[in-house]
Order: sequence, then C-alpha cells, then structure tokens
Amino acid sequence: MTTPSIARDPLPSLPQSKSKSALRADLLACRRAQDEAARIRADAAIAARVLDWCAATGVTSLGVYHPIRREPDLLSAYNALSAQGVHLSLPVVLERHAPLAFRRWVPGDALDKDALGTLVPAASAEVVIPQALLVPCLGFNAQRYRLGYGGGFYDRTLAGTPRPLAVGVCHASGLVEFAGEAHDVALDLILTDQGQWR
Repeated sequence: MTTPSIARDPLPSLPQSKSKSALRADLLACRRAQDEAARIRADAAIAARVLDWCAATGVTSLGVYHPIRREPDLLSAYNALSAQGVHLSLPVVLERHAPLAFRRWVPGDALDKDALGTLVPAASAEVVIPQALLVPCLGFNAQRYRLGYGGGFYDRTLAGTPRPLAVGVCHASGLVEFAGEAHDVALDLILTDQGQWR
C-alpha cells in the first residue's frame, strides 16, 4: 500500500465494523459539529491544494461541485481557476440510475434547483465532457475508495468511457475504514486539508 503524503498526525478512523450507512451518519454528525472557524481554515487549505494540483497537471477543463451538507466550499479556487482560463462545469442528474452529465458553468452564473434540490446550471448551458473531476467525498479509505451519500452517481460516471481523471475532495477527518465493493471505483488522488492520498 502506498504511504499517504499527509504530513500531520493522522486522525483516528472510525471502526471498520460499522456499516456504510452508520459511517455516513457518523461523518455527517462530525461535519455538523465542526467549529466554523476550523471549517473555513480547512476549506482554504483544500482550495490551495486544488489550485496547486491544477497548475501542476495543466488541467484545462474541470468538473467541480456546488457544496451541500457542509462539503468543502471551494468557490475561491473556482474563481481563481476561471480567471486563469480553466473551463468549469457542474454535475447534473439527467436520469436516476445513469452517469452524471456536466454543464458548463462560470462562477457567478445563475443556478437552478433540480428535482433533488441541488443547484445546477440552466438547462440551456452547454453539456461538456470534463478532462478531470473534483469529487466531493463524505468519507474515504486508505485505498482511495470514496464514501458518498449512496446514490452511486459518481461510481457510474467513473465507470464510463472515457474515464475522467478523478480527484476526491474531503476533510481529513473523513478518513475511515470500510471495504470496497464491486461497483466502487478508486479515485486517482484525494486532496484533504492535511495533505493528499495517492
């Protein structure tokens, strides 16, 4: 197993014996309990890592996300990337059991609520295939498997062809132990406030 490049002391992981649904509940509770000032600092650290990664890899087209449930807020990074000429897009659910689609988006553009209550670009926005995706994680394990909310949208998206480069985004406290399943797709990299997992 590759040693993660997280520089600070690792945070304790939750017990492996818990089911994924129990892990989700614990992680959501942890997010809600996080001190606001600490959350803002963590989000700024993740945003800086996103900018560094994009500069190092030369990404020109990036699928991003609009934060829900206290996911890392990376709007400052989105603004900087857009100003640098990186084309951004946001995910859209077109069908319940299908991969995500991505519509072009520029920070400041108006967003609409979809049937699931998520903010998305207008239906008239151009549909694009991003070179890479920032994938929000509720949690993750040492093998770079993502724990999301259980809908499977990102797993179906990453199982498609062509497969975009997938970079997970999560607070370091989201590191937990769980076994990957047959439908799970490992992320290429995970960026946290304390470092990165390759």
